[in-house]
Amino acid sequence: MSDRPETTAALDAAPHHVGQIDRHSAVPMYDQLRLLILDSIDKHLLGPGDLLPGEHRLCEQYEISRTVVRQALALLEIEGVVERVKGKGTFVSRPKVAESLVHTLTGLYDEVARRGGHVHSDILRHEREAASADVARMLQINPGDIVVVLDRLRWVDGEPWSLTTTWMPEAVGSHTLDVDMSENSLYAVLAEVDVVATTGTRSAESTIASAEQAQKLQINAGDPLLLLRSVSMDATGKPIEHFVAYHRGDRSRFEFQLEGGRSTARLHITD
Repeated sequence: MSDRPETTAALDAAPHHVGQIDRHSAVPMYDQLRLLILDSIDKHLLGPGDLLPGEHRLCEQYEISRTVVRQALALLEIEGVVERVKGKGTFVSRPKVAESLVHTLTGLYDEVARRGGHVHSDILRHEREAASADVARMLQINPGDIVVVLDRLRWVDGEPWSLTTTWMPEAVGSHTLDVDMSENSLYAVLAEVDVVATTGTRSAESTIASAEQAQKLQINAGDPLLLLRSVSMDATGKPIEHFVAYHRGDRSRFEFQLEGGRSTARLHITD
């Protein structure tokens, strides 16, 4: 869950440093416990990925029933403050940061950089190959035509985030073959040779991780993934790239903003 050591020290010290349950208060005990946990997070005594004490420990510490503990944790989970992992316990969730990977032509590198994060890519494959029928259809070329394929495991702030395979017509992709794509934005590299995406289509759907994908993304086989498919065109309407990306489902969620007859979809990625 986190690179930080799993700790429950903050709440273990709660009676002396954070607060206690007031049995004479009009505030329900489960909400008091919820507020104590939130206070520990606000004071940075608990951070993203930290393990909370178990239900039994919380019952003993605050002299409350397991029902009260479960109500408090359930509310925090609904609010997105904690996440429960079967067989491991309850952890402080990572904050969610708005991304616009679905409804804009922005790439992951640029979106994360905009909020001050860092993207690194492990280059799994970067070479020429013959286009399959599906790739040819998306790029509006003939099956068997040469394309450049870029296969990457994307890391965000040191954590495996997504598996992305990008295909480009050879005339476009050849500009990337001599570039170190582990630390560069693909769109920025192409922009340097005046290849710019101006229109495109992008779709999102849910799927589950295969054993190979799970191993690379450091999750379990069968865990949820968000599958993005995209094709981008230049100002003339000619496709310049097509990608398929598998994002960790535990790091992504959708938020839809509605206005009259219009709506915009945004992708949120957990830090």
